[in-house]
Amino acid sequence: MNRIEGVILDWAGTAVDFGCFAPVNVFVDIFKNAGIEVTMEEARAPMGMLKIDHIRAMLSMQRVSALWEAKYGRAFGEQDVERLYAEFEPALMVSLSEYTNPIPGVIEAVEALKAQGLKIGSTTGYTSSMMEVVVANARQKGYSPDVYFTPDDTRSQGRPYPYMIYRNMEFLGLSASWKVVKVGDTVSDVKEGVNAGAWSVGVAIGSSEMGLGLEEFHALSESDRETAITKTEETFINNGADFTIRTMSELPQLIERINGMLAEGKRPGIQR
Repeated sequence: MNRIEGVILDWAGTAVDFGCFAPVNVFVDIFKNAGIEVTMEEARAPMGMLKIDHIRAMLSMQRVSALWEAKYGRAFGEQDVERLYAEFEPALMVSLSEYTNPIPGVIEAVEALKAQGLKIGSTTGYTSSMMEVVVANARQKGYSPDVYFTPDDTRSQGRPYPYMIYRNMEFLGLSASWKVVKVGDTVSDVKEGVNAGAWSVGVAIGSSEMGLGLEEFHALSESDRETAITKTEETFINNGADFTIRTMSELPQLIERINGMLAEGKRPGIQR
């Protein structure tokens, strides 16, 4: 049948950790320790990538690269990437368990999807050792997809490569990429879904792309919330997302809409 068979979710900023704050503060701190002051926006920009790739991407930013050369008298090298990552991983592991609360509406949405017979996979920018912490803590709080894969399972080729999605498809027995929906909260997530040939969906509220914590978001005026949501959705669409949703609560209804499109012979990418 031409229906969606499985949904593949990102973790931080999509399913858990509203605003995706676990890694951001650590990125800022390790650069500060190296004498480089980076902004929250710079720390978030590559979010969703494998974390060592994230550091490499930050160092490649024009402003950050210039600051590095000014301080050290040379361009950054791979040894600098590895040194920063060696500091990043243990620092993240110290606090990671504190950032595993399911985002409001996620547990209910996943239960609804499972009740429809859908399989629930997941991908992440975290390593396997990081995910051991995240998965165990999230499970205790009520969130548990059927499977997860990390860049460690794909020879460190994380997002925007599609390989983690393919591993999910293989494990879950999903028959075609166009019968898969990928949901995430970063540009890297969107591109991962696009590159896999799946329906790519960006979720706005609670996303790293929006970059607001739960209390910060609710403290905004209604007009400011709408502005933040619209800006986030536009970023996803401009990077190839087929659809955006405000929260995960909208996902079951979107799946039904996509099923209707599949019945008409439509495929991912038609919105782009």
